[in-house]
Amino acid sequence: MNFLPSGICFYLSVAICWFTSSVDASWWYMGTLGSQVMCDNIPGLINKQRQLCRQHPKVMQAIGAGIKNWIGECQHQFRNHRWNCNTMAREHNLFGRLLHRNLMQFKEDWIFVSGSREAAFVYAISSAGMVHTLTRACSQGELDSCSCDPGKKGTSRDAKGSFDWGGCSDHVDHAIKFSQLFIDAKERKERDARALMNLHNNRAGRKAVKRFMNLECKCHGVSGSCSVRTCWLAMADFRQTGDYLRKKYNNAIQVVMNQYGTGFTSTYRMFKRPTKNDLVYFEDSPDYCLGDHESGSVGTGGRVCNRTSRGADSCEVMCCGRGYDTSRMSRTVKCECKFLWCCAVHCRDCHEEVDVHTCKAQSTT
Repeated sequence: MNFLPSGICFYLSVAICWFTSSVDASWWYMGTLGSQVMCDNIPGLINKQRQLCRQHPKVMQAIGAGIKNWIGECQHQFRNHRWNCNTMAREHNLFGRLLHRNLMQFKEDWIFVSGSREAAFVYAISSAGMVHTLTRACSQGELDSCSCDPGKKGTSRDAKGSFDWGGCSDHVDHAIKFSQLFIDAKERKERDARALMNLHNNRAGRKAVKRFMNLECKCHGVSGSCSVRTCWLAMADFRQTGDYLRKKYNNAIQVVMNQYGTGFTSTYRMFKRPTKNDLVYFEDSPDYCLGDHESGSVGTGGRVCNRTSRGADSCEVMCCGRGYDTSRMSRTVKCECKFLWCCAVHCRDCHEEVDVHTCKAQSTT
């Protein structure tokens, strides 16, 4: 059985983690009674989330199946940084201590600063991931509650001229609506400063997916003249959304609540007021150098570093000045590749010895 990093459960919902890790596929064929029993026994859901869970078990299953994709995207974006998204935050005030009973398979349960820049990114990428997953499930006919975008009918125009709507346009608005109802439900109930921060970053994530909707077309006409075009809207690969949100993380804006408690203003006057597309955070992040439960860091001991790099993945930066160990490893790579007409590439398997550098662990003295 494959389990997910524990913290992602807190940022999305306990339900998703249950559906991904603990529920046998046969449960989905148990019908209404089965969904009610399961949803009623998931700890930490508020009534609105529990209701949505009961009403849309197949939607929850689709989300559970897709969650690894956006966890993987988070880990890809931070693969060369001290915080690498491998362990995510636990927030007892969000879903309660009961979740621990269902996550005992995890050897460690670390947190990062709950109002930090990293928390902002996790909320955004998780919200975006849910939208992307549900949109794809709708277009592929996996859900009874949605399909292709029914609004894309008739004719329209773009810079190249007129075209007919056809094919299957991804129904991103439906996915945005459901993810907003489900993920935002608990934050809307709380309505404190952290809840407003989470709502803002959730929305930024959803908007990021819609930002990369592409118009794809097929030409019709004599000899491919493209005198008539049939077009549809399609989502871009999720990597584009991840890259975009990673840039938003780099430029995230530290904020404080305004005097009315209804929104944000920049902590530092020289910075712009955050837009709906920006990520926002309240608290500075730790340096993530050492393992420290209170500051929310698992440390960088044992992490692979690049001895020749001058970037964030360099041994100097990654190891925080503690130094690194070097070991010799053997690996197999493809070599002497040749193109054969037509149409194949043949390569040999070559063995090589490489040096691998890993950060020294923190001193226990």
